[in-house]
Amino acid sequence: MNGAHGNTAAQPRRALVTGGSGAIGAAICRRLAADGFHVVVHGNANRTRAEAVAAAIREAGGTADAVAFDVADAAATAAAMQALLADGPVQVVVNNAGIHDDAPMAGMDEARWKRVVDVSLHGFFHVTQPLLLPMARARWGRIVSISSVAAVLGNRGQANYAAAKAALHGATRSLAREMASRGITANVVAPGVIGGGMADEAFDATRIRELVPAGRAGTPEEVAAVVGFLCSDAAGYVNGQVIGVNGGMA
Repeated sequence: MNGAHGNTAAQPRRALVTGGSGAIGAAICRRLAADGFHVVVHGNANRTRAEAVAAAIREAGGTADAVAFDVADAAATAAAMQALLADGPVQVVVNNAGIHDDAPMAGMDEARWKRVVDVSLHGFFHVTQPLLLPMARARWGRIVSISSVAAVLGNRGQANYAAAKAALHGATRSLAREMASRGITANVVAPGVIGGGMADEAFDATRIRELVPAGRAGTPEEVAAVVGFLCSDAAGYVNGQVIGVNGGMA
């Protein structure tokens, strides 16, 4: 049974994907749309790219629209969530928004530390918290947060990023305990080296073979496949988990 089946209303279940304009985010959006969800593609600086992802989904026969706001801005996010909820509950949220701003911690300034934490961790709270009670009233929901193998293993120059993403693990496990009796699951997907975007710039083929037991980079679609499962009815008993998609790195 796919993710949007089981809905008693005539309308498909709605899925908000933050950071939906990037490579992994767009793949997740496409997967959820293929599974029957109405997808809300979020962008911030990349509103045009978010609109393009939504348009491509519609052209493929799915339903989608786009929104733009800064998840680190509490007031802007609250207003955006209120507008989304005015059209009914959002049954799925995929917290994929995140940024890198790498530096060794000895040379990292406070602004660089805080901005990365603001987007990945505070953004998770700003987006997810307003959606919880409507999910609870519907007694069905799926919360998936995209972390990183860096949160599990650490990575030089990414103390800020690893800290922000690792914090999602604890928050998610706690949230799973709070919401499980309402038919709501909360899980983390932690990708490793995934092709497209930043990974292509950071790792050449030789380095990938050294780092990854599978000997290759993963694809955004491989991450999206796991997210798609976690958002489905079939995954109702998978809760509070951190699932690596990393070719055996951890």
